[in-house]
Amino acid sequence: MQLLFLGTGAGMPSKQRNTSSLALKLLEERGTVWLFDCGEATQHQILHTTLKPKKIDKIFITHLHGDHIFGLPGFLASRSFQGGEDAVEIYGPPGIREYVESVLRISRTHLGFEVRFIEQMEGLIFEDEGMSVRAAKLDHVIPSYGYRIEQRPLPPKLLIERARELGVPKGPLLAKLKNGEDVFLENGDVVKSEDVTEAGNKGFVATILGDTRFCPAAIELARDADLMVHEGTFDAETQKLAGEYGHSTIREAAETAKQAKAKTLIVNHLSSRFLPEDEKRLVKDMQTVHKESYIAHDFDEFEWKVHEAKMKRK
Repeated sequence: MQLLFLGTGAGMPSKQRNTSSLALKLLEERGTVWLFDCGEATQHQILHTTLKPKKIDKIFITHLHGDHIFGLPGFLASRSFQGGEDAVEIYGPPGIREYVESVLRISRTHLGFEVRFIEQMEGLIFEDEGMSVRAAKLDHVIPSYGYRIEQRPLPPKLLIERARELGVPKGPLLAKLKNGEDVFLENGDVVKSEDVTEAGNKGFVATILGDTRFCPAAIELARDADLMVHEGTFDAETQKLAGEYGHSTIREAAETAKQAKAKTLIVNHLSSRFLPEDEKRLVKDMQTVHKESYIAHDFDEFEWKVHEAKMKRK
């Protein structure tokens, strides 16, 4: 799993940061990409990456402020122009369907694929054999949501040499053993799955939050997560403004990660008031509370593996 930050700014674009969007790359896990928020010019940002729009089959919108949705109709139109044919599911608060369909209708934009809207935003909103997504309402000035993405434990690993030693031939019996079934050999012997397999690795847990004040829902969504993405629009000197505008400070993001026992915190949605030379101070402030904390830049990529997690700068 990789998380690619396409826009890490707050409110409006700046020379350093575009508006909110990030891509959860699940190419190894399921051959697709999930997009979280789609601020203005997200499709322009994608042009500077290796992402293929037709691979994006799910889009999760945290809330309906413009810096999180103004790029969505344009992205959908470009995906269609580029030959995307597979359906796209858009998850978001009530109103996201009306917004997208109104823009497409007024601009007379025809999409060459189906768009399915899911506006039920509490609890389990997606589940299949490999992944699940839960959503919960945060504390912002309009309804804003966070998402908890969980990968199910990976299948058991088959110890092929051990199976061969017990007389299991190549073919369908090996697949049955890997799937947890015991098998009978031609000579009448029984080979138990538990004797020729070892437990698969655990899956990842990633929490991606929309705009929010410090709140219990964010902590619960990020409980024991491998990765948490949290906004950091303000700092300690502007904490009063953070509360008034429904946002968090960098330190509050770190406190959320600490209380949730999240392994890694990445802060995005930074105000343009913060200049590059402010970053050392901000990171130091976070790391006094939660050591594994980073500030994301546009095009940074976070890669997670079972035994390793790291940030990569473009």
